[in-house]
Amino acid sequence: MIEFKLPSLGADMDEGTLLEWRVAPGQAVKKGDVVAVVDTSKAAIDVETWVEGTVQELLVKVGQKMPVGTVMAWLRAPGEAEGAAVVPGAPAAAPAAPVAAVVAPPPPAGTTRMPVSPAARRRAAELGLALEGITGSGADGAVTLADVERAAHAPAPAAAPATDRAAEMRKVIAAAMARSKREIPHYYLAEPVPMRAALEWLRTYNEALPVTHRLLPAVLLLKAVALALRAVPELNGVFVDGAFRPSEAVHLGVAISLRRGGLIAPALHAADTKPLAQLMAELADLVQRARAGSLRSSELADPTVTVTNLGDQGVESVAGVIYPPQVALIGFGRIAERAWVEDGRVVALPVLTASLAADHRVSDGHRGALFLARLRDQLQRPHEL
Repeated sequence: MIEFKLPSLGADMDEGTLLEWRVAPGQAVKKGDVVAVVDTSKAAIDVETWVEGTVQELLVKVGQKMPVGTVMAWLRAPGEAEGAAVVPGAPAAAPAAPVAAVVAPPPPAGTTRMPVSPAARRRAAELGLALEGITGSGADGAVTLADVERAAHAPAPAAAPATDRAAEMRKVIAAAMARSKREIPHYYLAEPVPMRAALEWLRTYNEALPVTHRLLPAVLLLKAVALALRAVPELNGVFVDGAFRPSEAVHLGVAISLRRGGLIAPALHAADTKPLAQLMAELADLVQRARAGSLRSSELADPTVTVTNLGDQGVESVAGVIYPPQVALIGFGRIAERAWVEDGRVVALPVLTASLAADHRVSDGHRGALFLARLRDQLQRPHEL
């Protein structure tokens, strides 16, 4: 058997509440399928499975609060018979994400499954209800069809008031940022970046497109960051168990402010490999779903570096706090005209300040400076993005 656990969706997540099962016992699942919806302090998240198998049993009841790492369900590995015994130490498929796939231990000696009538079991499967937690009213405490129907129509747990949720979000963000400043030796660098070439190229590119398909300056910045990280890979990855783990893929965490307050930073996957038009469409979709509370667990678990753009708020520069276990955060301020010396003459140019907060355990100021220089130069050749 394979254990399906509640994954950690970031340093500021310790627990979640099950809102909905999207699967039922006997249902086959493959990597990437959404199996459950879990409420966190920031949003309701679609939790995906990163292993293939068949749902054997749902262990958590809708409305139940659980810490990260809780076993939510058992899955049968491909080819494993429904009644197969669990063999201690048997190999299990390795996960590709924080949803752990390990061999489930055998039940303690002398224990038996809760008595459930066949009709109740079928109905619970249809409704996606976990039988655990349903009080049985039949003989010897057996769960009956009526018990399942009663549980299905029980009122859902009341949602926390918006003010309470915002306060809780501020608490968890504060805890994660306090941990970051306590554990990560930050260093900071900043670089002014002339934006005339990028904005002129962008204006020409957008002229022939309908408004709905035009690019925003933000997408140029994101692509430039992703490409610059290829040259300085020690800024792209996570620091776990006392060691840096670089990432081959560039999954940009994009800081998005939420309407009720607070922020979230889901990932734009493989941002360095995608054309600008695709990146723009994915960014718009990500922002919309983040604010609607419909993100996927991989989008919160996967970021390898975070980018925050506060230029639209009128901020000149950003001195960010690294989001653990990542090792760098890139910030952008507003684009504004400044006096700039060009060919011996003082001219007015649109300029923004790019900043870097990085982890001194993994990189140093020299490498950070190389990254900002590569980022600056990349934006002078926007046609290469």
